[in-house]
Amino acid sequence: MAAWFAAGACAEETVVPGPDGLVEIDVAQPWTTATVADVGGSPAMVERGVDRARANHRMRSLLVARNGRLVVEEYFGGARANTLHDVRSVTKSVVSALTGIALERGDIRSLDDPVSDYLGSLVPDLDPDKGAITIRHLLTMTSGLEWDETGGFGSYIEWIRSGDHLGYLLARPFAATPGEEFNYNSAATHLLGVVVQQATGTELPALARSALFDPMGVSGSPWEPLGDGSWNGGAGLDLRPRDMLRFGQLFLQRGATGGRQLIPADWAAASVASRFDWRFDLGALDGISYGYLWWVVPGAREPLYFAWGHAGQYVVVVPDLLLVVVATNDWAGVGQDGGARRYERMTMDVVVQDIIPAFR
Repeated sequence: MAAWFAAGACAEETVVPGPDGLVEIDVAQPWTTATVADVGGSPAMVERGVDRARANHRMRSLLVARNGRLVVEEYFGGARANTLHDVRSVTKSVVSALTGIALERGDIRSLDDPVSDYLGSLVPDLDPDKGAITIRHLLTMTSGLEWDETGGFGSYIEWIRSGDHLGYLLARPFAATPGEEFNYNSAATHLLGVVVQQATGTELPALARSALFDPMGVSGSPWEPLGDGSWNGGAGLDLRPRDMLRFGQLFLQRGATGGRQLIPADWAAASVASRFDWRFDLGALDGISYGYLWWVVPGAREPLYFAWGHAGQYVVVVPDLLLVVVATNDWAGVGQDGGARRYERMTMDVVVQDIIPAFR
């Protein structure tokens, strides 16, 4: 996903409430299925949402889990349960989780560590001011580096084609003092992924597999290589919808599954706390802000948070309703088909107007 604005930073520690009555499942096990009615939902409202999803010719999947039970699983446009989806910026929320794991392990000492502490010989002529950008700045999109990713293109396309992915980013001038302004920047999240890789001494895909995906039961997670020993930390993951649902369920369970704490519980909470006092709307969803590489809506009727990928790849968690919703869309050529924002709105409107109300 690419944001279309820059906004001033202002810490606001509004943590999404933890759920009561949560049944903690082992997300590595096959999903237990149930009907919408079995879990107290409205079949008519869900059916309306599925019909609206089907009418979106780019929609490929819509899945819903209520308190650990899979109650909706619909595929469209030829997609199947085993279809891998390029989930774009959902990748960022995975990198956030890996950052929290590295912090808990002591591989990263502090979120206020400068990136220079971890880059070493990768950037031998690093500008001291760029090197002083911190891990916290990268988690909150406040690096201060000049960047325009409007519509998912702009600086991102130039960066991905550059062949020198760290050098291209770190050669950008400052447009703001680090920590002062939010400005969506996929390359900055890629830099965070490089920092995590350097800190842990483990290549990013291998770290994700060992620390998260294997214990979560994820059946495959290709990650886009960039040809320089790194992987695209801003938008490089492919996942299957059921595995996206596992990731959301893991956060609903505060990082715990199968008797293990995969993600520290305090990190799971901190990731989805609003870090800013600005808000914007997306279709029917009002009051969106940002945490640590998660989008958060603390003021909603039922506070929620979500991972958001270009053109409508979503993992939505609604703790008060014990609900996880996953949606994917085909984003190829979307710029010639009404634009990414159109399908992001259409998809989120189904979630907000039909799926979430069905389980109140």
